[in-house]
Amino acid sequence: MLTVKTPQKGKARRELEKRAPKIVETGKKTLILHGRKTSNVVNSVLSDLYHLKKDSAVKFSRRNEDISPFESGGETSLEFFSQKTDCSIFVFGSHSKKRPDNLVIGRTYDHHIYDLVEVGVENYKRMESFTYDKKLAPRVGSKPFICFIGEGFENAGELKHLKEVLLDLLRGEVVEKLNLAGLDRVYVCTAISSNKVVLTLCALRLKKSGTVVPRMELVEVGPSMDLVVRRHRLPNESLRKEAMREAKNQPRKDKNIKQDTLRGKVGKINIPNQKIGDTVYYHTKVGDTFVPSKTKGVKRERREARMKHESNERAPKFQDMLVPKKSKKAKRERREAGTSEEGNEHASKRQEEGAE
Repeated sequence: MLTVKTPQKGKARRELEKRAPKIVETGKKTLILHGRKTSNVVNSVLSDLYHLKKDSAVKFSRRNEDISPFESGGETSLEFFSQKTDCSIFVFGSHSKKRPDNLVIGRTYDHHIYDLVEVGVENYKRMESFTYDKKLAPRVGSKPFICFIGEGFENAGELKHLKEVLLDLLRGEVVEKLNLAGLDRVYVCTAISSNKVVLTLCALRLKKSGTVVPRMELVEVGPSMDLVVRRHRLPNESLRKEAMREAKNQPRKDKNIKQDTLRGKVGKINIPNQKIGDTVYYHTKVGDTFVPSKTKGVKRERREARMKHESNERAPKFQDMLVPKKSKKAKRERREAGTSEEGNEHASKRQEEGAE
């Protein structure tokens, strides 16, 4: 039987609380890994990607020879690293004669492989190869625009899947409100065929337009590359339903409470019937007011003395309890004897009157 070890220190407990499931999940972290063999292009792509997602990414510099996506048994190490680093998205770079400059982008659910997309990198241009004003360089932690251009993202199944993975990879943490001044970059994804996408990063320049909404200009800052979809694996239907399930987070409704602009929060209290007519009143020794018989305002000694006095009055006296009770038969005999004596007295009176 496996024993579950509870953390003893506060730092370990806080770390486990961060990794615990939440109703509203925070931004997804990205894990960047190298395969058993990589090329200069793959190394540059992984380095630029880590530079763009430096605030929410973990990069391993060592080569991993036992990782082989799309193969049975080759995904165990990926799941282990995902659980260890608490990353739900990973980018795995490799190079071979059959698949040169290869990238595998995948997502995990409950630290198990959810889906995979394998793409090849072509026409890659590094960030250092672009010349532009350094003031336009994207800042760390800023939110990007993501633009998908082309009908292939709506019609082709491979590009549909690639669109979902790129959205999770590039968008960062989901927010409800956004400051327009914090938008400084745009990812432009253009579908030029059923399996090929051009990905470019552009800086966003805001200029005056004479209205409230500023005029926007795009300046290409790199990196830029062509992504050719080679293989992809969709999740199982049962796993997809489980991953897409949302927890019911309905706020608790406070009854009889409303907000007023002048008084603020106003509450309504429902008091049950007090049954004042059934309450027994008595005259207290303190003052001339009448108070209920079981009120808690009276001192305990007086209340106990009054209750003892009432119980003594209701209870029979000790001398009466010693006198035996007369039976019904004795009462009946005494009653009959009394009636017979009265009858004899009346008869004697009538005889005397007759004699006179």
